[in-house]
Amino acid sequence: MQEFCKILLIPLLYASAFMPWHLYAGEDPLKMGIFPRRNATATLISFKPLANYLSQQLGRQVELHTAGDFTSFWNNVAAREYDIVHYNQYHYIKSRKVGYSAILKNEEFGKTTLKGAIYVRTDSGIQSLQDLKGKTIIFGGDTKAMISYVVPTAILRRAGLKPGDYREKFSKNPPNTLLSVYFGQADAAGTGDIILKIPTVKNSVDTSQVKLLAESEPLAHILWALKDTMDPDLRNRITNALLALNNSAAGKKILKQAKMTGLHQASDSEYNAHRKYLQEVFGGNY
Repeated sequence: MQEFCKILLIPLLYASAFMPWHLYAGEDPLKMGIFPRRNATATLISFKPLANYLSQQLGRQVELHTAGDFTSFWNNVAAREYDIVHYNQYHYIKSRKVGYSAILKNEEFGKTTLKGAIYVRTDSGIQSLQDLKGKTIIFGGDTKAMISYVVPTAILRRAGLKPGDYREKFSKNPPNTLLSVYFGQADAAGTGDIILKIPTVKNSVDTSQVKLLAESEPLAHILWALKDTMDPDLRNRITNALLALNNSAAGKKILKQAKMTGLHQASDSEYNAHRKYLQEVFGGNY
């Protein structure tokens, strides 16, 4: 009898393991790229329920992808590897030229905006931006990090600090900038204003030992975009499915897992302020 049960059980386990592929076998998977704002492992864990939800809503497999750093992620965007992409404002503005357009923006901690910010330790003796001359400033990601590099750099320029007046360093992601300052590996962190609320930071350090030195005005949040060549009906279905997460307890749980409190419609014009920051730091037109 036990042997008979085993014979029956093996094909059942085999079938269940491959069930998702069977359900979505009719069309190619949609690739969803999530930028490595946090480390890659945490990113995949956070967004897996959202990818599963979209697969169920669309009746089509949604593959979840990220990268180990901002540069690798951007290279994938530039190569149009992703059908659905979640990224920062600089990535979005640059990706318009390779064929992506915005659909939604994040709400986090109840806000649909972010501020670029500069933090220092409270015991650093640094009281003003001018005090950062000759110091080391660490930025999150790389020079394509809108809130963690471009906006803080513009803040420094407006205060009269030029390239070479301070040393630049980069961490893999924004949370690591604050940790580096806290542990004395840099004098200041260029990052976003929500950094002290991120669990990776607030559960690791005594945030009372860090202070805000300067910040920008509120800027439209990081966003979601789709390939311009996507079928309009599929585009609408993806947009509506993501917006529907706001309207149920199960949806809000998925958003919470992805470190969001909501999703909202986004328009290209909301990112004109970001374009001005890019012009200010890099020159050229965006």
